[in-house]
Amino acid sequence: MHTSTPSTSTAAPSGQVALTHMGVIRVMGEDAASFLQGQLTQEVALLGLSEARLAAFCNAKGRMQASFVVFKRSPDEILMICSRDILPATLKRLSMFVMRAKAKLSDASDEFTLYGLSGDAVTHQGGDVSRVWSKIDTNTASETASLVVLPPAEGTARALWCAPTGTVPPDLPAIELSQWQWLSVRSGVAMITQPIFEAFVPQMLNYESVGGVSFKKGCYPGQEVVARSQFRGTLKRRAYIVHSSVPLSVGQEVFHSADADQPCGLVAAVANAPAGGFDAIVSIQTAAALDGSLTAVSASGPALSLLPLPYPLLEDL
Repeated sequence: MHTSTPSTSTAAPSGQVALTHMGVIRVMGEDAASFLQGQLTQEVALLGLSEARLAAFCNAKGRMQASFVVFKRSPDEILMICSRDILPATLKRLSMFVMRAKAKLSDASDEFTLYGLSGDAVTHQGGDVSRVWSKIDTNTASETASLVVLPPAEGTARALWCAPTGTVPPDLPAIELSQWQWLSVRSGVAMITQPIFEAFVPQMLNYESVGGVSFKKGCYPGQEVVARSQFRGTLKRRAYIVHSSVPLSVGQEVFHSADADQPCGLVAAVANAPAGGFDAIVSIQTAAALDGSLTAVSASGPALSLLPLPYPLLEDL
C-alpha cells in the first residue's frame, strides 16, 4: 500500500464563486425526460422536481463523452450542467438522436448563471446537506433559482446554484475559483472535460459509487459495456485522489514502478492545494494502488502520493 503524504487539507472555504467554466444544455418538450432516459447512464424518467442526478453520456463502447449534473426546472424543462469545453460537440451529438421525440435541445449557457456554494453558504440558501443530489427551488424577486446539493469535500458542504441570467446571486462571501476546484477534486467526483473525452467508462471514474450510473434502467449508448464491466467482475481501473509537489495537467499519463514502459492510467482532474502542491483525481489500474510507487508523465516524473477517497467504492456485483 502506498504511504500518503501528511494531509494536504486546510480549512475549507465558505462562500460562493461564479462557475464560468461550466455551461448549460437545456432540453425542452413533453418528451424531454424520455429522450434523455435513452441517452444517459442515469434515471431521468423518474427524476423528481426535488432531485438532481449525476449522469454520463457514452459512446457505443461505453466511453464517456460528457458528464452532467441533471435536474428539472419544470416537468418539460431539463437542464444539464457540463464543462463548457465539451458543450458544443455534446449538444451536436445528442441532437442527432432526437429523431421524432418532442424535445428541443439548445445551448442555454448565456441564459443562466451558475455559482458554486461551499460551507455554511449551502445551508444559508436552504440546502439540506444531509441529502446529496437533492434540489430546492427558491423564488427571487423575478425568477426561480435552483440549488443542487453536491457531494461534500473535506467535511465541507457543496452546492450548485443556477438561475436565469440577471437574477441577483446570493449575498455571500466570495471564494476563489481555485478553492472551488480544489474542493471538487477532494470530493472525488471528476467531470468530463476535453482532454479526457472518451478516455473512461463510468466506473473508471467511480461513477457507479457516487450516484452516476443506474443499473436498473433500460438501454442507452454503451449500456452493455457498462453493465458487463460491473457484473462480470472486470473492473480493472478506478479513480483515486493523489497529491503532487509539482503541477499536473488533465490528460497526463500516470506510471507505476512495476512497469516503466506502459502507463497505468491518466490524470482526470487537477487543482492547487491550499497547503501547497497540487491535488488530482487519477484513474489508474487497481493493482497500481496496492503497492509500489506512482509518478506522472513518465517513470522518472514527479511522484504521486495516494490520499484517501471520501466515499466507499461499490464492489463488483
